[in-house]
Amino acid sequence: MRTRQPRVTDFLDPHHAGLVLKALEKVADLAAQSDGGYPGAERVRILIYPDYLDPREEEWDLAFLSIQGSFRDQGLSHRDFLGALLALGLRREKIGDILLHNDQAQVVVTGEIAPFIQSQLARVGRIPVTVHQIAREQLCPPPRRIREIKATVPSLRLDVVAAAGFGTSRTRMAREITAQRVSINWQVCSDVSHPVKEGDVISARGRGRVQVTRVTGTTKSGRLAVILHRYV
Repeated sequence: MRTRQPRVTDFLDPHHAGLVLKALEKVADLAAQSDGGYPGAERVRILIYPDYLDPREEEWDLAFLSIQGSFRDQGLSHRDFLGALLALGLRREKIGDILLHNDQAQVVVTGEIAPFIQSQLARVGRIPVTVHQIAREQLCPPPRRIREIKATVPSLRLDVVAAAGFGTSRTRMAREITAQRVSINWQVCSDVSHPVKEGDVISARGRGRVQVTRVTGTTKSGRLAVILHRYV
C-alpha cells in the first residue's frame, strides 16, 4: 500500500492460502489472486496488488522444471523428490506442486531458485537426474485417482473417520493422531476426538489423503453413513 507495487507471497498450502485471501477481502483498495502454475494446483503463490492494476503473469515469478532420470519401476514417491530438493538447502516455501510421471517429475518453483536447482540437483535417491526448465504449457498434471469409500461410523470424531478412510483400526489411527502425524485441512491435529465435517480433508503421513465428501444420513442402528474419497 505504501509503494503501490504488487507483492507476491511464497507458496502456501490450501489452508493458509484461504486465510490470506479471506483476510485481504477486508482491505480496501487491494486485490489478490492465487496461481500455482495450473488450474487446481494445491500450493499457490498469492499476488497482492492495488485494485486498479491488471496483473501480469510474470509477476507471480513462477518457474517450471522437468527432472528426468531412469525412474520407471523405481517406486519413487513425492517424498523422494521433495527430500532431494530440500537436501540442497532450499526452503519448502519456495517449492510448489510436484507432479509425478513415469519418466519425469515436473516441479513448480519460485523463479529465483530455478537456476540453482538446475545446476545443483544431480540425484534423486540413487538415481542420476538432469533438470531442464520448461514452459507453463508443458505442465501435465496427472489425473487424480479417487477411491470412493462408503462407511458407517458411530460419530464424526477424527479417529473414527480417519480409521474408516485409511482402512486401519481406530486404535492405530489414534496413536498416529497423538503422534502429530495427522492433519485436518493441512493443519496438524493431535486431538483424537476433534469433530470433522463435510468437505474436510484428512491427511496422514505415509497414508495419503481422505476427503469427507458427504454424510448421507443415520442408519437404523444410529450410526452415521458417510461417503469418503481416498486419493490414491
